[in-house]
Amino acid sequence: MTSGRVTVYFAALLARTEDGWEASDTELDDVETLTDLADLAREAAVDDDTVVAFIEQEDAWFGVIRVDGEDDPRVFLSNAAAAAKSSYGAMLTDELLGREEDDAADDLDSLDLDGTEDGEPDPDDNVDDDTLEAVNGSDGPPRGPLGDAALLADLGVSEKELLALDSDALGTIADSLGCTEVLEAVR
Repeated sequence: MTSGRVTVYFAALLARTEDGWEASDTELDDVETLTDLADLAREAAVDDDTVVAFIEQEDAWFGVIRVDGEDDPRVFLSNAAAAAKSSYGAMLTDELLGREEDDAADDLDSLDLDGTEDGEPDPDDNVDDDTLEAVNGSDGPPRGPLGDAALLADLGVSEKELLALDSDALGTIADSLGCTEVLEAVR
């Protein structure tokens, strides 16, 4: 629960096998870094084959993380600015932008010293993105996609197709990968 609101995430891992794809929903409770997420994906892998992790926050944003064996994970976010407002999205956004975990803690402007530390609603919660950008400068994540839009191209989802997705993106991706039923079973 965050500021009196519940944040709803859906997360699933799709592991490619000789027989197609195997899906599992996944708990992100112990995931604090992209490395943690990649390790979780590697645990689900069959013979170091491809694993695709999906994270979706309601209809605000979705992320696709691809792990191939011990290669570095490849990440795509549909809307970096929206993702940066949530814990898992911020983790991925910071990684893509090359920010260190300690960068935010070192920035006095990022400290919450207005009395809302205990979960009280922040009266500025309704500040629009333009105002936030003006306050935070152009240092913030871009509105719109961020990351490797070609990460699924060899699996049937072109860069152009991935960039065009919005609602039910994960369902569309699953259709292209041929694993809709498998993904829906864990949804």
